[in-house]
This record gives sequence, C-alpha cells and structure tokens, in this order.
Amino acid sequence: MNRRTFLRISGGFSGGVLAMSGLPLLSGCTRQTMQQDVKFGLQLYTLRSVMPDDPRSVLRQVAGFGYKQIESYEGPLGIYWGMNPAGFKQYMDELGMEIIASHCNIHEDFEQKAADAASIGMKYLICPSIGHQESIDAYKQQADMFNARGEICRKEGIRFAYHNHAYTFEPMEGIYPQDVIMEHTDPDLVDFELDIYWLVTAGLDPVHWLQKYPDRFVLSHIKDRKQNEPLGNTDASVTLGTGMIDYTTIAAVAKEHGMKYFIVEQEQYEGTTPIDSTRDNAEYMKSLLA
Repeated sequence: MNRRTFLRISGGFSGGVLAMSGLPLLSGCTRQTMQQDVKFGLQLYTLRSVMPDDPRSVLRQVAGFGYKQIESYEGPLGIYWGMNPAGFKQYMDELGMEIIASHCNIHEDFEQKAADAASIGMKYLICPSIGHQESIDAYKQQADMFNARGEICRKEGIRFAYHNHAYTFEPMEGIYPQDVIMEHTDPDLVDFELDIYWLVTAGLDPVHWLQKYPDRFVLSHIKDRKQNEPLGNTDASVTLGTGMIDYTTIAAVAKEHGMKYFIVEQEQYEGTTPIDSTRDNAEYMKSLLA
C-alpha cells in the first residue's frame, strides 16, 4: 500500500470514528473525569537531551503533564537514572507514575536486568533494535534469540518484547522480515511493541498489521510524522496532532486487537523544545484515549 492509498483509507476510517464522538457521554461521567482516568506512557528517550542533567526534576514535570506510565531505556545513567531499582520505584510511587517497561541491551547481564525489573513489578524488558539483517535466515536466528530471552523473563514473572524499526517492514526475498519474526517467536514468550511511526515510514498501513496479528502488538510507540515529507526521510518526527498519521483510527483498532500500552515518543523537534512537546503530546493523548 502506497502512502496516498494509506491516507485515503485511514481518512475514511477516521470519519466513522469521529462521527461516534458526537454520542452522549455516560451519565455521571464527564469528559474531564474520563481524561483524568486515561493512562498513557512516555518513552524517556524523548527527553534524552535533558534527563541526564536532573532526572528527578524532569520526571516530576512529566508527572505534572499527566503521564501515568514510564518506559525507560538504558541511557548514560542506566535504566534507573542513577537510582537503584527500589529507589526508582519509590520515586515513581511518589509521583503517581509506574515504570512499566524499559528498552535495554539484551546481550549483556540480561538475567540480572530481568531480576531487577521483576523486583519492582516492571512488566516488560524490550529489545530496541536488531539492525538490518542480511538474510531471512538471520531474522529467524533473531527470533530464536528472542524466544530465549522470553524464557528468561518468564522465569522472573515478566515479559519480553521486540520494538521494530522500518527495516523489518521492508520486503526481503519476497516476504516481510516482521512476518518471519512474528511467526518464529512463541506467543507465550514474546510480545511486540509496534512503533507506528516506523511502520508508516516503510509505507505500510498500521491497521492491517494490527488486524493481522491480534494480541501480539501489546505495546506501541505513538509518534507522529511530518506532513508532506518524503518517506525516504526517516528523521521526520513531530509533535502529536501536527503530523500525517491518523491516530484516531489506529488507536481504536489497536484497543480492539489487544493493545494495552500507548507510549509517546518523539525524536526530532522543530520550533519547540523536548519539554514543551512532551506537555503538548500529553494533551493530545488525553483526547485520543478518552
């Protein structure tokens, strides 16, 4: 599906979804109350330029914007930003937030990372990238490795997931590597975090993939893409609601097909700052998921 076809189809879906927004709210439940109950997350990589300076202060601002869930990554101060796992959880509790997942290097000390994550009730450890592989067989080998990491996580009572980039949605040898990975991983061991920006950047339709693999894409990265930007430009991330991705349609389908976690991520900034965009993204999410 090319970009023009995707926009035409997704626009048709959004018309139906938006029409439903005119239905009356349930008695006793105001839109303000609904928004206060909405839970959505933030991938801290969004704030990578400011987090290392004062993690506690930045996290307090994030909580103030309305984020209830945090997805960390293995940055310069580690997954827990200079705190030990218990200390980080305590601070999350104070802020009314929960660390639900973290991207991490899955090739070093993974057993310890899984044990640490489990000790504070984290739900997922996630592989952030595998890089473009040279063959379909190489992608199968990655799937085998994911199953092994998934087994380590299962023993600790948590889950393992893989986060995609565009390359697994680009055909190789007549098939999509993403299909290979999904078909060669055990659903009892491996879930998936669908980065919708990267799927759209590959020129494909998120709705199709969500419907094709129900209950496999449990987490998502909600990240918008600049309007009228060639798909060849991979550095086109913008503040939610200002780009071309039809999240009204996608979020509705995602929730129907097993998506549990909607996690904001933004990588580029034009005319704004990471903090301001994080605030604006939160307002968009409150409306999107209400």
